[in-house]
Amino acid sequence: MAPDRPRLTVIPPRPEIFPPRPEIGANRPRGYIENYRPQSRTLQLIEQVREILRIYGDHLPLTVRQIFYILIGRFAHGKSDSFYKSLCEHLSNARRGGAIDFRHIRDDGVSVLQETSFAGLDQFYRYLQRQAGSYARNRLARQSHHIEVWCEAAGMQPQLNRVAGRYHIPVYSTGGFDSTTAKWNLAQRICRVGKPAIILHLGDFDPSGVSIFETAAEDVRAFVLADRKWLNVDVEFVRVALTDDLIERHRLETDPHRVKSDKDYRGLNWPFNYTCQLEALPPDVLATVLNEEIRRHLDLDLLAADIRLEGVERAEAESALRALPAPGQSVVRDE
Repeated sequence: MAPDRPRLTVIPPRPEIFPPRPEIGANRPRGYIENYRPQSRTLQLIEQVREILRIYGDHLPLTVRQIFYILIGRFAHGKSDSFYKSLCEHLSNARRGGAIDFRHIRDDGVSVLQETSFAGLDQFYRYLQRQAGSYARNRLARQSHHIEVWCEAAGMQPQLNRVAGRYHIPVYSTGGFDSTTAKWNLAQRICRVGKPAIILHLGDFDPSGVSIFETAAEDVRAFVLADRKWLNVDVEFVRVALTDDLIERHRLETDPHRVKSDKDYRGLNWPFNYTCQLEALPPDVLATVLNEEIRRHLDLDLLAADIRLEGVERAEAESALRALPAPGQSVVRDE
């Protein structure tokens, strides 16, 4: 029989020596806010945000930083860190209070890994029948190049996918594009596809963002050239946004360039006296710029032919899956 463990005596701290500390964030709301009643100035800000969401309704969800830049340009708010922090808090409360739809704004960087599973055969058959109705022929499969879109901001993926998804071009969040794993995985994917690749990149216009993009381009290409099985497999990186041309053409809000220290080599070599955030580019302009760049790399006649063929194949798939058991008719037999 194991010996008894020694009992520990817990002596509570003396309150005069260890005064109780308030819980961090104790005054912040949790979950939904009932009877949300913002002050008049806050309500005016919320109305301005609602107007922005109506104007850019075709590009939702927007990120908080995109809304921040639109507020500066359209409603003449001052550009400052304090205003941005205040905006983040007000938009969080407005969504909690039901004044703004949660689905219309993104401030997250969450990614999910989840296996597909089903409650039973009935659900699986219904899933297959729905899939047949939404069948889409891969519009990149017969193109001469494999194309991907990479963006620094995870929150912008849905609106970029609304553009790239028409051509079945995947949209990845780079998270700064400085991950060795991400770069190696991209190179292996290009090698598996087995044809030249074009990576369309969107990121901030600053020394760090541009340098990381250029370094990643060199790194991925080195992996591809080392691991490719066919000599025609290569990769080209295209900086879609932001560029100095876009900043000047659309008169975007910029920040003065500051060199952090004598060891800030990227900053010291930056040839501009300003920097700019990707979110400063209006969502509709961003969508147009990306769409034009994508179409520049596609065989548009081949694309049109695949779209026509897609309709024929979808009808065939729907016809074939009508033979599946109707809901409730599947039988599971014990072994």
